Amino acid sequence: MAGDLINGEIPEHWEFTTLGDVCQRGGGNIQTGPFGSQLHASDYVQVGVPSIMPTNIGENRIVEDGIVRITEEDANRLAQHRVRAGDIVYSRRGDVEKRSLIREHEEGWLCGTGCLKVRLGTGVVDPLFASLFLGHPAIKDWIVRHAVGATMPNLNTSIMSAVPFALPPPAEQKTIAAVLGALDDKIELNRRMNATLEAMARALFQSWFVDFDPVRAKLDGRKPIGLDKATSALFSAHFEHATDGVVPKGWTRKRWGDIATLEYGKSLRDYRESCGKYRVFGTNGPIGFHDEPLCNSAGIVIGRKGAYRGVHYSPEPFFVIDTAFYLKPQAGLDLKWAYYELVRFDINSMDSGSAIPSTSRDDFYGIPVIVPPPQIQGAFGKIVSGWFATMFANDHQSRTLAVLRDTLLPKLLSGEVAVSSKLKTQISS
Repeated sequence: MAGDLINGEIPEHWEFTTLGDVCQRGGGNIQTGPFGSQLHASDYVQVGVPSIMPTNIGENRIVEDGIVRITEEDANRLAQHRVRAGDIVYSRRGDVEKRSLIREHEEGWLCGTGCLKVRLGTGVVDPLFASLFLGHPAIKDWIVRHAVGATMPNLNTSIMSAVPFALPPPAEQKTIAAVLGALDDKIELNRRMNATLEAMARALFQSWFVDFDPVRAKLDGRKPIGLDKATSALFSAHFEHATDGVVPKGWTRKRWGDIATLEYGKSLRDYRESCGKYRVFGTNGPIGFHDEPLCNSAGIVIGRKGAYRGVHYSPEPFFVIDTAFYLKPQAGLDLKWAYYELVRFDINSMDSGSAIPSTSRDDFYGIPVIVPPPQIQGAFGKIVSGWFATMFANDHQSRTLAVLRDTLLPKLLSGEVAVSSKLKTQISS
């Protein structure tokens, strides 16, 4: 049972049962999402009811980025698959240990194709405690080991009903949930703050370097919005016309090979996933930490191999493995301007033609780019530097909080550590 599974000394007053029993006693159930024949990609609409897919299942929270939507009519047709606050949604295939607790603002969304919904019911278990318990490493491992499928793990209602489960008294459930939930809330707050800052940086880049708003304002005899006199003076009041469009006067048309080179990362096996001095980047972004950097300053990483290759920025020294490049800029190139310029370009549209999709250095060097004067690049970099510093500090704090949460979680959920007033104070501070 759960007591043997999660180890440690289990309090005698806790009850050991299964997830299916908990749901049944609370009047809930475990149900798979709609089959593909019930909901097709052609049913998705721009505005409507969000439909949760496996890609939207994060670490105990729904990831709304890229979520698909269906009409209210389709949602009502599939009403038995609509979620309620307190439900837990699992990815039914692939990363089957992933699950997300449904919050109040997600009430009425759809448990979409490829997902599985756990409805706990009422009066038996606190939903936040349940979702945290299901995140215990031993429980996640149990789910993975019992998932069926030779090539890809799959969950079904029978497997989920048999998941071992521990039930402390209601007061203890709420106390444990409050402590661990506070850590999750801080991590989520940092994520949202970073998303806001990132959106601000992208909007400023769009205004200056894509829409040319300061130039257009001066051309119309208006004062550029939000710019002080010194920054405004950096922008021309004129455009230069060419066959492929206009550019502000003084800006130059070049190719990336004229202003930077791509350098290969290095093979690395002994990096750590959770902690270390220097962040390690692969083709899709950060993958861990290492004790030595490959690059001794801030820089840009570009994916080299794989179906998805991203563009990433590190504000401090970092390591790049051999599935990615790092950008070596010429003197005078502002890295933050270069990063957002590269984010605009779809790296994944480049394909060397090999068996594994990859970024060709020669193809990259041929990409055209409109380069603003260094002073304007620098002005942009100066503005967003403070935002980057805040985002980086938030990331660092979130990693620290996640380590604390993951350390406390098995101890609290096994009864090895009891929640004291001192611990509550430390978590809330």
